[in-house]
Amino acid sequence: MQYKTINVSASRCYDIHIGQGLLAKLGEFIRPLLGECRLAVLTDSNVDTLYGSAIMDNLAGSGYDACKYVIPAGEASKCADNLLAFLNFLAQEQITRKDAVIAFGGGVVGDLGGLSASLYLRGIKYVQVPTTLLAAVDSSVGGKTAIDIPAGKNLVGSFYQPTLVCCDTALMDTLPKDIYRDGCAEVIKYGMILDSALYDKLQSLPFNRDEVVARCVEIKRDVVQQDEFDNGVRGLLNFGHTFGHAIEKLSDFGVSHGEAVAKGMVIASRIAPLCGLCDVAAELSQLLEIYGFDISCEYGADEIFDALLSDKKRRGGTISVVLPRAIGDCALVDVELGELHALLVKVMG
Repeated sequence: MQYKTINVSASRCYDIHIGQGLLAKLGEFIRPLLGECRLAVLTDSNVDTLYGSAIMDNLAGSGYDACKYVIPAGEASKCADNLLAFLNFLAQEQITRKDAVIAFGGGVVGDLGGLSASLYLRGIKYVQVPTTLLAAVDSSVGGKTAIDIPAGKNLVGSFYQPTLVCCDTALMDTLPKDIYRDGCAEVIKYGMILDSALYDKLQSLPFNRDEVVARCVEIKRDVVQQDEFDNGVRGLLNFGHTFGHAIEKLSDFGVSHGEAVAKGMVIASRIAPLCGLCDVAAELSQLLEIYGFDISCEYGADEIFDALLSDKKRRGGTISVVLPRAIGDCALVDVELGELHALLVKVMG
């Protein structure tokens, strides 16, 4: 079985394995890292239906005593109630400091599982097993964990690196088209911010999934190693997210993360030339539409502005926005809130 391994050197060093059929090797991968321990698997209702038995059988066959906790699928599950419920489950199962959590699912499960692991007993190990394209290229790598609260998305969280990421790309074969498309928004983001060659490769569909996932992970690895705690260059990974998170919040998460990021990237690209940077909005919009994204936005400038005031990238009277200088080259620009509102009015009416 062929697979690629990418190493991340951060506050905790770990490997990311990428390839088809790797779920069957999970127990083999984690044995040298975790040794004898108990495992608590966190997953969601969709993944559990498809692959819940497979992961539990694999762990049992590898000699592990594992328990499982299932949350409803969807962004609404990334909440304080489920965080506390899973922490209580870990305590009831008598999970100890030598044991570990396995986050088996998409971004919601990965964020919730990672945050739970960082808090339980002041920190236990966890393994990311992403099942969506979005989680594979983005949320499973880099150690950002979080839940949403009514005031905004990802406002309660921690930086906590996993012990291992095991990405079985075959699991993506069963993804609904809209969920797979959500991941494509993040893939396009990587091309826009740091890799014009990747962006060019994405012009032709379908792309080589294993190759593209690995390249996106390499880009994120390089950024995380430079700025693990998001005080500088890591902010580039938020291209489209400042406005995208506002759209998610306004829609009560009726607009998916990928769709919101696609809309957010277009808004940022329309603002860029007003700030003296390049105008790639038409080209980017065309590519996003090829992938099936609806890049229109039903919300006005005032609504978007009010929603992003709670964004965690805000610093007093300014907010950091990622704007393109060219395809494959983006910049972090600190914009005063009043100026940002005026820019939004110009591009959104």
